[in-house]
Amino acid sequence: MSPTSLFSAIVFDLGDVLFKWSPETKTSISSKTLRRILSCPTWFDYERGRLSEQDCYERVGQDFDIPPSEIRAAFDQARDSLVGSHELIELIRELKEESNGKLHVYAMSNISLPDWEVLRTKPADWSIFDRVFTSGAAGERKPNLGFYRHVISETGVDPHTTIFVDDKHENVLSARSVGFHGIVFDREDAVRRALRNLIGDPVARGKAYLEANSGKLVSLTSATAKQPSVILHENFAQLLIIELTSNRDLVHLVEHERTWNFFHHGKGVLTTEEFPFDVDTTSLGLTVLKRDAAVANSVMDEMLQYVDPDGIMQTYFDHTRPRFDPVVCVNVLSLFYEYGRGAELSKTLDWVYEVLLNRAYTDGTRYYKNAECFLYFLTRLLIANNDDELHSLFKPLLKERIQECIGSEGDALQLAMRILICDFVGIRDEVDLRSLLPLQQEDGSFEIGWIYKYGSSGLQIGNVGLTTAMAVKAISTFDKPANVRLATPPSPTLTLVDEEIPPSPRPTKRKRAASEPPVLPAPSAKRPRIPMPQSHKRQRSEATKASLARFKWPGSKHSRKQSLDVST
Repeated sequence: MSPTSLFSAIVFDLGDVLFKWSPETKTSISSKTLRRILSCPTWFDYERGRLSEQDCYERVGQDFDIPPSEIRAAFDQARDSLVGSHELIELIRELKEESNGKLHVYAMSNISLPDWEVLRTKPADWSIFDRVFTSGAAGERKPNLGFYRHVISETGVDPHTTIFVDDKHENVLSARSVGFHGIVFDREDAVRRALRNLIGDPVARGKAYLEANSGKLVSLTSATAKQPSVILHENFAQLLIIELTSNRDLVHLVEHERTWNFFHHGKGVLTTEEFPFDVDTTSLGLTVLKRDAAVANSVMDEMLQYVDPDGIMQTYFDHTRPRFDPVVCVNVLSLFYEYGRGAELSKTLDWVYEVLLNRAYTDGTRYYKNAECFLYFLTRLLIANNDDELHSLFKPLLKERIQECIGSEGDALQLAMRILICDFVGIRDEVDLRSLLPLQQEDGSFEIGWIYKYGSSGLQIGNVGLTTAMAVKAISTFDKPANVRLATPPSPTLTLVDEEIPPSPRPTKRKRAASEPPVLPAPSAKRPRIPMPQSHKRQRSEATKASLARFKWPGSKHSRKQSLDVST
């Protein structure tokens, strides 16, 4: 169990959760009728201990016009079919052992005393339970609140730090109403994943996944009706993983001394076979893996040959392939600023600012899938250098723009990027952290996030390793990630702590050459809101809108609905 875990106890139902049984018997009673018997008032009284077994069968026989002996035979066979869910029981045992005695496990079941005496003889590791509560002994049954209060009183658990697992919605609803974190048992694999995410340490589990898969953190294309998912061996994601983890051993990289190719050995997949070297991967390679300054400067000299008449850096070292993308421009700017040559791309910088100011990135870019990619790499540019003018120009507006994204839908990579951007601009984004944590899978990885795409087809590319590394980095920005309130289903409570960004030092004024374009001024706090078309407004639930109404954020709210119809 994580030392920062919010939860200290779990309460499990037994039937249809930890034990499976079959209503099919060799008697004349159908499975449908048997289930109706289990839901009748007479059976409820039997489960509460108000009737003996024989009295129950006789009354049920009268109610359903079935001989009591036939009812007894049917339930004897049903009891014989009981089988423990050994994988789930084993997981509970592991979680208890990992907690070093801090996690307590209880059972709470609607079951009569005679049936309990039979169930407790079934092969299972009963030692996992600190105590078992039956309706027959308590004189109460779920979903009546008295049973829950009885368990709370007897165990002394705090319901707000206790997980409750049951297969019936009404039982989970009652548990939530008294403060438990409720999980409806529908699929065992989903419950196992939820328990690991709630009890385990997300950072340690994520790191363990990355280390266990060292050298195998490959990228994948998204599957379509015409094209199955394809493995890609590419350098860009590998470089980002190194930057996020500071661990070169995790990746499989084809290094280059000067210019870099996106694909290993320059062999394109689902595109031009002889793929040209590009300024995007090259800029990342030269900033992540530090090279001799002379080499880096010679590469930048070569890059300047691929600036178009508008002063915008192109994507490829290939004049026959004219393409440009604002994220690519940001990554090139990161390289130039690192070596003190940012002023040589002033027009590219001006365009990047205009992209940010006018929200041109909201539907992604030519090569990058979503808005968060542009904002994340812009954040990376600012983190990597201390240029006062650059910070004063971009940081206040970046803060506005990322606030517009908080709480909107996104995959694990988008959520992690948002958290990291917010951390840089002084916002504690617990809203997106609550959405990110449940996306961790049982093996410790996070669900794949899509970062870039083929420019002509729009086919998406993602990497589970990159998503996991980004998520681990994001969660690590919180001192105690498990203290984020996850135990209040189902309506979220937004928690945004906006830490004031200290004012940037006033930049030193300098004379501008006649040929140099003017530097755009930093946005004023009173800058008028830029109206957005109706189609770009983010669609949120009424509950979320009401919560967000408490925060007076500048800027329009917009959706980032992704279109994959990209022209060649």
